[in-house]
Amino acid sequence: MQWDLNWFICTLRSSIGKKLIMALTGLGFCIFLIAHLAGNLTIYAGEDAFNSYAERLQALGSLVVLAEIGLLFFAVAHVFIGAYLFYENFRARPERYLIKKNAGGRTIGSVTMPYTGLFILFFIVLHLIDFHFVEKTDQTIYQIILETFSNPGYAFFYIVSMIIVATHVSHGFWSAFQTLGVYNSEYMSLLRVMGTIFSLAVGLGFGFLPIYILFIS
Repeated sequence: MQWDLNWFICTLRSSIGKKLIMALTGLGFCIFLIAHLAGNLTIYAGEDAFNSYAERLQALGSLVVLAEIGLLFFAVAHVFIGAYLFYENFRARPERYLIKKNAGGRTIGSVTMPYTGLFILFFIVLHLIDFHFVEKTDQTIYQIILETFSNPGYAFFYIVSMIIVATHVSHGFWSAFQTLGVYNSEYMSLLRVMGTIFSLAVGLGFGFLPIYILFIS
């Protein structure tokens, strides 16, 4: 048992171990995005449907609290380990190349991962302040969303934020599976396509909500 514990601690301290944590926590957030998007899509069914969904979610009580604690733990691990790996990579190659080559399948998503990740952290904090910690005594969550997205400036910021989130997950989705050991070329090609589809679903699914509220609802 002691040997297993030592092996586990050594693994977590290694570069591979840190990348495994990044992959697992990243996939955890992808699952959360799917669930969160599925709930948000009830907005299209009207105010009563969305408020009913929100009430059923809150009725889960302690399960929701446990999920929030788990997401917080995932977020802390993902952010701090991601920042550490970025620093290690930067320190290992302090001098910039005079000519940057698009080798190894580099994409906008892969090149901008640290920066989009930092922006997403800022967005999550703002999002929680606007929708989670806001006073809900005299208004429903649907009314809060309607009022917030009725501001064109905020709606534009939200849409841009969803584009950035989609860019981040477009690389993070398939690279997480690669870190977990999926190296087969056929599987990787499929995962890249799935990652693109998933990122588009996230960007369009969330990004269209303020447009719907501003111009259609």
